[in-house]
Amino acid sequence: MDIQDLELKNVTKADIRFLYNQLKERDPKINISHKKMPSYSEHTKFVLSKPYSKWYIIYYKNKKVGNVYLSKMNEIGIFILKTIKIKGLGSLVLEQILEKNPKTRYLANVNPKNIKSAKFFEKNGFRLIQHTYELTFD
Repeated sequence: MDIQDLELKNVTKADIRFLYNQLKERDPKINISHKKMPSYSEHTKFVLSKPYSKWYIIYYKNKKVGNVYLSKMNEIGIFILKTIKIKGLGSLVLEQILEKNPKTRYLANVNPKNIKSAKFFEKNGFRLIQHTYELTFD
């Protein structure tokens, strides 16, 4: 895989449908940002609210393959389409977002049930610092 084949482009209104379709792929059991799928209207409102300090669409060989964000608290989230099986792509994306947004500290919030994601971040130098518990009243 060649780094020149990878490009991160800022999310725009034109990406809302792509992001929504990608969100539908995510398993709610291992998700920490939401437990139920938002409506398209709710999703559109979320994207347009610019919730992250940086949010990019991941392009590989000029094809949209996922998205990556850096939250206002320097939390990184990387989501690649399930159909994309390119060894090392996630690590290259991580390298690119770190390079584009130099900070002294980054976080990755990972559901403990998401073993694949936890292993990915550990392999890339992150270390576990906490598991957080929540009590909610609906």
